[in-house]
Amino acid sequence: MTITIRIDPQLQAELDRLARFEGVSRSDVVRESLVCYLAEKKESVTPWELGKDVFGRYASGRTDLSAERKKILMEKLRAKKNRS
Repeated sequence: MTITIRIDPQLQAELDRLARFEGVSRSDVVRESLVCYLAEKKESVTPWELGKDVFGRYASGRTDLSAERKKILMEKLRAKKNRS
């Protein structure tokens, strides 16, 4: 597969310098860079992992909140009305 990209002259100069230093083609440098980048993204931290310490921190202890949200809301509204 062939992919064409446009890069600024400074990035091209850095790419050329690295390819010469490594003794490989620009394509080899770009290919290796993509492999590393994609591996890093695959192993990166998920949003859940970033926030798992705060998720549920103020939990009610109920495991049915999403499934029974309407029923729970109605119970809370009735309780509030009865207090009045």
